[in-house]
Amino acid sequence: QVQLVESGGGLVQPGRSLRLSCVSSGFYEFGSFKAMAWYRQAPGKQRELVASIMRDGTTNYAGAVKGRFTISRDNSKNTLYLHMNNPQLDDTAVYSCHGAPYFGEDYWGKGTLVTVSP
Repeated sequence: QVQLVESGGGLVQPGRSLRLSCVSSGFYEFGSFKAMAWYRQAPGKQRELVASIMRDGTTNYAGAVKGRFTISRDNSKNTLYLHMNNPQLDDTAVYSCHGAPYFGEDYWGKGTLVTVSP
């Protein structure tokens, strides 16, 4: 069994910075995930992909966050990060961590709420 636990959410002012973390625990080696990603779901909206990072370090970003957010992973700490720079009101959402192994089911964290407000 694998657990993904997010932290770092909270209230942040527009233009400030915030870092989200997702710690993985369980039998599946963190560094072996084919891909990991951050998703978000704003009130009344569908869940959307924010950013992803492949095992080889290749990253991909949604257009709305490109240039402002950075996804990274530290295999030695079993941790996935999302650095949110210059967050805007539209970035308010529940942010969830996702892990895709090469075989078997995908894994999801329960999410952490980020509220961007003056």
